[in-house]
Amino acid sequence: VTTGAALMDFSPNPDQIALNSALDKLAENFKTLPTDFRRFALLDNSLDQALENGGFFEAANIPELGPVSAAMMVETLARLPYTAEVALSMLVRPQLEGDWPRPLALVENGRPGRFVAEAATLIILDGDQVGLLSAPAGATVKVESLFAYPMGKTKEQLAFTPLDNTQASRIRTWLRVALSAEVAGLLQSALDAATEHLRLRKQFGRPLGSFQAVQHRMAECAVLTRGVRLLALQAAWSGDAGDAAVAALHAQESASRAVYDLHQFMGAMGMTLEFPLHLWTYRLKALLSELNGRSAQAHAVSEYCFLDNSEKSDD
Repeated sequence: VTTGAALMDFSPNPDQIALNSALDKLAENFKTLPTDFRRFALLDNSLDQALENGGFFEAANIPELGPVSAAMMVETLARLPYTAEVALSMLVRPQLEGDWPRPLALVENGRPGRFVAEAATLIILDGDQVGLLSAPAGATVKVESLFAYPMGKTKEQLAFTPLDNTQASRIRTWLRVALSAEVAGLLQSALDAATEHLRLRKQFGRPLGSFQAVQHRMAECAVLTRGVRLLALQAAWSGDAGDAAVAALHAQESASRAVYDLHQFMGAMGMTLEFPLHLWTYRLKALLSELNGRSAQAHAVSEYCFLDNSEKSDD
């Protein structure tokens, strides 16, 4: 993966290998679904606590690890059926000036958002303005939702002091990195779940996955998923606004295309809570509209990657 003359090295150093091993060991405890689970969001506070106790949220600030390691952890954790607030804490929080407590949540133009009801720190996007706010007591409320996240909203519009253009641009960049890393993990697990179904389910005496038309579309999903991961890691490595915009655009475009195919290949099972595909795809649906969706990412790509510096806006 290259940006200009810069070449990204994917080979992990010893510290990253040790971190990945520790995270994999922790994640093993959260890979199995509870018996007879039939809900939308699967939560376990012990996952968040284990990550906090293990110091995983501080990885981006450690020189031997850095944001790439944090992005890899976000991707790994997004593969789990359980969900926790990790992407903003691991990738955005280290870029903030000052000590902002977690969990973090994003509030866009007053709309409901993920983890808002539990958040200690709110990142406010209001039009072109970006702000940070310690969540006031009683200012948020839970929202019932089909998305496989705990959703919440602010009870009223909160007053905040807008950040300057430089800080706001940095936060938007890392919000895009966080989104793309999370989408990468969700897509991979959704793809794995559908692949297993196609391997076991038979039609006309053959596994569904043996039909060429299915194989072609699943191959496209696999290519898209791999691309999302690579672009997310590239953006985390470079910290470049253009890389982040490209990664977020590809993530939202790919999720929109893949979710349709993966549910279709599940047949009627894909429309039930009995099969756990929704634990990843319904999270992906929530992420499709974040940061004002694909059109906003496409606009950011045009600004950062195709316009002359004199033509670029401050976003």
